[in-house]
Amino acid sequence: MSYNEVLYAVDRGVATVTLNRPDRLNAWTPAMGRELREAMEEAREDKLVRAIVLTGAGRGFCAGADMASLSAISSRGETGKAAFSPVDPAGRDDFKHPMTWLPAIDKPIIAAVNGPAAGLGLALLLFCDLRFAAEGAKFVTAFSKRGLIAEHGTSWMLTRLVGHSRALDLMYSSRAVGADEAYRIGLVDRVAGDAVAEAQSYARDLAETVSPRSTRIIKRQLWNGLLENLAASMAEADREMAISLTCEDFKEGVAHFLERRPPRFTGA
Repeated sequence: MSYNEVLYAVDRGVATVTLNRPDRLNAWTPAMGRELREAMEEAREDKLVRAIVLTGAGRGFCAGADMASLSAISSRGETGKAAFSPVDPAGRDDFKHPMTWLPAIDKPIIAAVNGPAAGLGLALLLFCDLRFAAEGAKFVTAFSKRGLIAEHGTSWMLTRLVGHSRALDLMYSSRAVGADEAYRIGLVDRVAGDAVAEAQSYARDLAETVSPRSTRIIKRQLWNGLLENLAASMAEADREMAISLTCEDFKEGVAHFLERRPPRFTGA
């Protein structure tokens, strides 16, 4: 499939999806949103892809919504909302909205934040599974300085990553947070000189050493767990463990350990 506002490449089991408007710090447009969804669906359907890296071209990750789009919405008095089709119609309603659909992609998604991430760009990376930041990356909520509110599920997800009062600080002030502070408060998981290379190395390790069936189920368990009580989480774990013990990847997991060789997981 060909794209204009994203780039898509696969290497050694890792799909790298790159937001591609570098002259505008990858500012978000409706076309970019559609292409990102299509690229993620392509990675989801490709059996050779075991993990996904999401990043931005040039100096930025995503500077938020394109200001021309925001100006048009403001002048027309529109809400900016459009119809949205879920990734998994049978899945949780929570993951059937713009931005919150990323957890419904059943493969690990690592955001490689190579530069500024603001507003909608910040919302995008919050719903990835992991976040690796370049040393010069900056994070800005931006909403309060545009006369907006905590949109796209940021109030829910940011609080879970950094805590209630820190989320309020970032939302109230719209101040820029550097990579080191982002790591200290739990907004990102790693800081590296080259966030893309670090994320791709991590993703390749997943592709080559762990069961894709395991990561698929674990991702669902952990995202669902944010919305469930302990009893429901335990019931799901008991059910999935019983199924896992009958699967080929479990047999391979035991066999490669006993035989002291690299694993050959199939996802079955």
